[in-house]
Amino acid sequence: MEQHQHSHSHHEQNKPHGHHDHHEHMVQDFKKRFWITLILTAPILALSPTLHFLFGLKGLADFTGRYLILFGLGTAIFVYGGWPFLTGLVNELKKKQPGMMTLIGMAVCVAYVYSSLVALGMPGKVFFWELATLIAIMLLGHWIEMRSVMGASGALEELARMVPGQAHRLDAQGNISDTAVSDLQVRDRVLVRPGEKIPVDGTVLEGSSSVNEALLTGESKPVRKNKGDLVIGGAVNGEGSLSVEVGKTGDDSFLNQVIDLVRKAQESKSRSQDLANTAAMWLTFIALGAGAVTMASWLILSTRDFVFAMERTVTVMVITCPHALGLAVPLVVAVSTTLAAKNGFLIRNRTPFEGARKIQAVLFDKTGTLTTGNFGVSDVLVFDPDMTEQELLNFASAVEAHSEHPIARGITESTAQPPEAQNFEAIPGRGAKALVQERDVAVVSPDYARENSISFDQDAVSRLAEEGKTVVLVLVQDQAAGAVALADVIREESKQAIAELKRLGLKVMMLTGDNSKVAASVAQELGLDEYFAEIPPDRKADKVKELQNQGLRVAMTGDGVNDAPALATADLGIAIGAGTDVAAETADIILVRSNPLDVLNLIRLSRATYRKTVQNLFWATGYNAVAIPLAAGVLAPMGILLSPAVGAILMSISTVIVAVNAKILK
Repeated sequence: MEQHQHSHSHHEQNKPHGHHDHHEHMVQDFKKRFWITLILTAPILALSPTLHFLFGLKGLADFTGRYLILFGLGTAIFVYGGWPFLTGLVNELKKKQPGMMTLIGMAVCVAYVYSSLVALGMPGKVFFWELATLIAIMLLGHWIEMRSVMGASGALEELARMVPGQAHRLDAQGNISDTAVSDLQVRDRVLVRPGEKIPVDGTVLEGSSSVNEALLTGESKPVRKNKGDLVIGGAVNGEGSLSVEVGKTGDDSFLNQVIDLVRKAQESKSRSQDLANTAAMWLTFIALGAGAVTMASWLILSTRDFVFAMERTVTVMVITCPHALGLAVPLVVAVSTTLAAKNGFLIRNRTPFEGARKIQAVLFDKTGTLTTGNFGVSDVLVFDPDMTEQELLNFASAVEAHSEHPIARGITESTAQPPEAQNFEAIPGRGAKALVQERDVAVVSPDYARENSISFDQDAVSRLAEEGKTVVLVLVQDQAAGAVALADVIREESKQAIAELKRLGLKVMMLTGDNSKVAASVAQELGLDEYFAEIPPDRKADKVKELQNQGLRVAMTGDGVNDAPALATADLGIAIGAGTDVAAETADIILVRSNPLDVLNLIRLSRATYRKTVQNLFWATGYNAVAIPLAAGVLAPMGILLSPAVGAILMSISTVIVAVNAKILK
C-alpha cells in the first residue's frame, strides 16, 4: 500500500510534465507537417498553370503528365498536411457541433476533389496550388497557436519544476543521505542548507533562516522562519540551515494543490467560453450559407465559370473559419489564471471570478482578515513621573518573556532587547512577576490590583477597556508604574486596500463577532463605509443575504473556516490568509497571502480579463463583416479578389493577434 501511495504521489507530481509533454508533442507535430507540406508545395507552384499564366511563364512547364504529378503531390499534401483538419471535421460532425475544423476540412476537400477530377480528365482548371498554400498556412497558424497556448499555461510547468528532485534526509543518529523527494514520508526529517530550495511542506525543528516564498505566494519580502514555523516546498532558503520535519507530501502539498487548482481553473468552462462556442457554431452556419450563396450568385448572375465560382466559395469558407474565436477565450483564461497564481491568488471557480468586475460591495471579516489576529501594544499609560513609556515596556517585556500567553507575546514583541529577569513566578489567573534590575516587577490584571488595594488611574484604564482592549498593569515595587493596553493589530495593508476599493466605487464593510466598541474603533481607523458587530458565525450568511436583498452584488472576504456559510452565500467568496491550506472548499478565490490588497488586485484582474475577452471576441468575429464580402468577390469588378491562400493568411493573422492580445494581459 505504501509503495502504491509513493507511486501515486510521484505520478501526481509529474502530471504537469505530462501535460507539458502532450502540448510539446502537438507543437512538434504541426511544425513537422508544416515544413513537409511547404517542401511539397514548391514543385506544385512550379508546375501550376495558373501561376505561369499570371507571371507570363506560359509553356515553361507545359508537358504531358504534369497534371498527374500535381495530382500526386496534391494528394500527399491533402492526406498528410490536411490530416489534422480532416479528422477534426469528422469529430465535429460526429458530435453534431460543426466548428472551425468543419470549415477548414470542407474547404480543402472541395478544393482537392475538384482539382483531382480536372487532373484526371474532367474539363476545368486545377488549383492544387491554392490547396497546398491553404493547408501550409493553416498548419503554420496552428503551430503558432499551439505555441501560444503552451506559453500561456507554462506557469504550471514552472511551478512543477520548483520542487527539487532530491532531499537531504536525516536519520535518528543525524546521518545525512540524499533521497528522492517522492520517497519521503510524513514525519521524516530533512536538512535544508543555505541557498537550497525547501523540498517539502513541513515544520522547522531546528535552525533559523529567512525564506523567500515569492514564487509561491507573491510575497516579495523574505519571511523569517524559526523553530515551530511552517515552511512550503519550493520556497528558497536563505542564510541559515534548517532541519525540517516533513508534514505533507504528494497531492497534499501546497504546491501540488496550487498546480491542481490552476489547471482546473484553466480547464473550467466559463460563460465567456459558452458565448464563444455559440458564436463559433453560428459562424459555421453563416459560412456555409455564405459559401452556398456565393456559389449560386456567381453561377447564376455572372458569366464566370464554375472554377471561379468554386474558388470564391472556398475562399469564403476559409476566411470565415472561427479559428481565432476558438482561441480567443481559452487563451485569456489561461493567461489570467496563471497571472493570478503568480500573484498569490488562486481561482477555483471562474464564473464568480468573471463576475467580480460587477461587485458593488466588499464585506470583510475583521479578525485575521483586516487584522492579524494577534495581540499588539496599542496604548501605554505611565503613572510614575520618573519613568518613560519605553522603560515601562522594558520592565513588562522582561517579565512576560518567560510566558507563552498571547498577551505576553504581544508585549515582548514591542521591545527589541528586554532586560534579564530572575525568579520568574506565575500568578495563576492574574499575571506573573519576576526580579528585574534588582526591582520586583509584576504584570497583572486590574482585578489583581483592586484585590490587593493597589491604587491606579481606574478611569483611564476603564476607558481603554471599554474600547475592547485588554489592559494589564505594570507594578514596580508593589506600586502601579503604568498600564499597557493590547488590541488585535490592524494589518498595514488594510487601510490602503479599503481606500483603493472605495476609489473603484465599491462600498466596503466589515463583519465581526467582536463588540460594537471594538468594531467602531477599527471601522473609524480604516475609514469603512459600514460595519456589523456582534455577529456570530452562524448569522454571517444572513447578513450577506440582507445586503443582496438590497440589490448589491457582494464579495465576502474571510478566513475560510468560521466564515464558510457566508463565503458560500456571497456572489464572490474569497478566502484570505489561507497560507498553506489552499483547499478552502467554500471559496471561489483563495488568497495565499494574508493581504487585503489582493482583494483589490483580484477585482482589477477580473476587469482586465473581461476587457481582453471582449476585445478578442470582437476581433475574432468582427473582421468577418469585411472579410466575407471581399472573399465572395464583391469587389471583383474592380479587380480586387482574395484567393483561398490570402484568405487563410488573413485568418491566421487574426489568430495571432488574438493570441498576442491575450498574452499582454496585465
